[in-house]
Amino acid sequence: MTDPLEATRTSYDAVASLYAELFGDVLDTRPLDRAVLAAFAEVCRSAGHPVADLGCGPGHLTAHLASLGLDVFGLDLSPAMIALARQAHPDLRFDEGTMTALDLADGALGGILASYSVIHTPPSEVPAVFAEFHRVLAPGGHLLLGFFAGDDAGPRAFDHRVTTAYRWSPGGLAEVLGEAGFTEVGRMVRPPIEGERFLQAQLLVRKAQAPTVPGAVTSAARYSTHASQIQAAR
Repeated sequence: MTDPLEATRTSYDAVASLYAELFGDVLDTRPLDRAVLAAFAEVCRSAGHPVADLGCGPGHLTAHLASLGLDVFGLDLSPAMIALARQAHPDLRFDEGTMTALDLADGALGGILASYSVIHTPPSEVPAVFAEFHRVLAPGGHLLLGFFAGDDAGPRAFDHRVTTAYRWSPGGLAEVLGEAGFTEVGRMVRPPIEGERFLQAQLLVRKAQAPTVPGAVTSAARYSTHASQIQAAR
């Protein structure tokens, strides 16, 4: 049985140069996609942690996020893709790696972009990938997930032309994300434009903030106490 990770790596190595040529300027004709990335950058800028573009390919989205003010690096399974990304964007960091076992500490990231990065992951393995995303995100961190949208019948395999991929219904994928500990912030689904075959979807989700430590005094509680003291002094 073929290892899905190895099949994906080999397939993208073979088409890396063509992929970079076809998609390097893809955002120029996708204003809604740019708007979603801008919103993602806005919620991540104050996180105080770096952002990872997982499945970065030739690095075009990594560079776009950097232009929006994020401390961002890219990671991809394909050595050929990483070589192209480093050549095109020598001022940014790009690493080889897999989303299933990220070489990152718990809570190290303020945000994750996974733009069409989990589409080749067999549906049974997607929860483990989301659990790994959850592990490396700091409390309150955001994940932006791009994917091909399908109907509500569940994930469906299709011929992606590179290697086997899966379409998910936005609601179905949001449910799996919820089970992994994420809360949906928003979603965008748009019809395909020229050169696309399917509905395109983006899900923005958030990892919960760290729970309040029992006995800790919150800013609201401090304000309430201070206001009471002022009233008593009058």
